[in-house]
Amino acid sequence: MGRTRYKIYEPTHPHFVTCTILHWLPIFTRKESVDIILNSLKFLQKQDNLKLHAYVILENHLHMVLRSDDLQKSMESFKKFTAREILKLLKRENATTILDQLAFYKKAHRKEKSFQVWEEGYQPKLIQTEAILKVKIDYINYNPVKRGYVDKAVL
Repeated sequence: MGRTRYKIYEPTHPHFVTCTILHWLPIFTRKESVDIILNSLKFLQKQDNLKLHAYVILENHLHMVLRSDDLQKSMESFKKFTAREILKLLKRENATTILDQLAFYKKAHRKEKSFQVWEEGYQPKLIQTEAILKVKIDYINYNPVKRGYVDKAVL
């Protein structure tokens, strides 16, 4: 899954994760790209017993509170599948500017691919208490308000 300093020591416990598009490029500005994320999460809910407590998809990153039978495996599957599908979509739509940027900003050690969609890692943070769970879910719910996308969070 790439090089990351973050480790998952409790793979079946809920974690707060952040996935960021390479160089913060605005990929999730269209319904089709967001649908790739949603469809992948639905698949993992069935396939990997993924439990999604909360999520928010912003234009260039997403936050989730989730757990699964093996969170590292689920996240690897999620990022691999979504990267492949996002690239297919961008090629189909002839989005050459974004594709060029995904090629240009690709990490040098990633020689097996022409493009890189996601930043490496996903910064998993173990949620150990109900209080921390509430704080992380509130952060997710109010993130679009803070960024000015909506006037208020509707829960």
